[in-house]
Amino acid sequence: MHTFDRSVPAVLLRIDQNPFHHGTLGAVRSLGRAGIGVHLVADRNAGPVVRSRYLSRTHPAPRGHDDENVLEALLRASERISRRAVLIPMDDLGALAAARLRGRLSGRFLLPEQCPQGLESVADKARLAGLCERYGIAHPTTVCPASAREAEVAARGLGLPVVAKWSRPWLLPPGAGLRSTRLLRTAPEAAELYERGARAGAGGALLLQRYLPAGPGRDWFFHGCAGPDGTVRAGGCGRKDRAWPVDAGLTAVGRWVPNPAVEDTARRLLAMVGHRGIADLDFRLDPASGAYHLLDFNPRPGAQFRLFADGSGLDVVRALHQDLTDRQAPPGRPRPGRRLVVENYALLSLLAAPAPRGAGPAHGTEAAWFAPDDPAPALAMTAAWGRHATRRAAAALFRRSGRRGA
Repeated sequence: MHTFDRSVPAVLLRIDQNPFHHGTLGAVRSLGRAGIGVHLVADRNAGPVVRSRYLSRTHPAPRGHDDENVLEALLRASERISRRAVLIPMDDLGALAAARLRGRLSGRFLLPEQCPQGLESVADKARLAGLCERYGIAHPTTVCPASAREAEVAARGLGLPVVAKWSRPWLLPPGAGLRSTRLLRTAPEAAELYERGARAGAGGALLLQRYLPAGPGRDWFFHGCAGPDGTVRAGGCGRKDRAWPVDAGLTAVGRWVPNPAVEDTARRLLAMVGHRGIADLDFRLDPASGAYHLLDFNPRPGAQFRLFADGSGLDVVRALHQDLTDRQAPPGRPRPGRRLVVENYALLSLLAAPAPRGAGPAHGTEAAWFAPDDPAPALAMTAAWGRHATRRAAAALFRRSGRRGA
């Protein structure tokens, strides 16, 4: 049975303005069900999560994304809470800011001892490629072109299609029309995207990566929480059974499936970079070599972290709270076969592609949005998702009618 210091609340920091981020709701419910007071620092349009019965209070988001504004927002929340709290960033921007501000936050918040430069080296996709090469971790061949011409040549050399990424996607300016990841099918597309790179601002350099073909059973992820001594607690290894967008998006249906090759690689990398706190790593199997290639390293909880709640209910956010309040307890029994379904994305994925074969039976399923003890967020999500889908459909219809009129 796990014990928690319930006198220490948790503060979730979410800077990314995504009202449908189910991971934030998962963290609110997980900590709240353990009797821990949960506060959320987020945009006033934080979405259905604010309807959760387990959320104690919301606090205003930072006025800007720079460190001083993040610090101001957190100190303002701390004054209202009037006690020291565990800080859990829910996106890359917040995780990196919290690491840089740790010294100035330590009197108000409990955080893992993280090196800001170390976190930036794994979150920055260009630097991550270099780390993988240094440590012998399989990673897709990556090129950082210095001109539009080099981008075109590199795309052809890597073999089309290629994956295009920005090295620091959390800093891409809103409204620039640049997606963090995109599949390019022609070399001129790579040159054109490079030319548009001036709009990326602090989003960093354009990267081109060899595309590893998607397919059933090829997409994997690892979640864990590294304690003060580096020991990884909670979490586990999972397989992405369905994604949205199909074959290239976030997990719509995930399953807890042990995979020693992925687990060993993830734990080895966490140890080599000295990571502390929560991490979410994404892998894809290369069918040609049989190697699992690291695609992303996220220094915060992944949206599907609740998949890895063990037999005692321990997950990575609960483990972090225990680590930072000196309440560690033995882990519970792992529950491989457990499944997480993100209802809105799973439905879209199912409409776009038939159900995969050979997924196997699920040993317990958790819904990302609906919970019998906390139904309001699911109802709010359904209504908001309907409005979102209607707006998207209307915009697409307007674009098509405009093209016909031209």
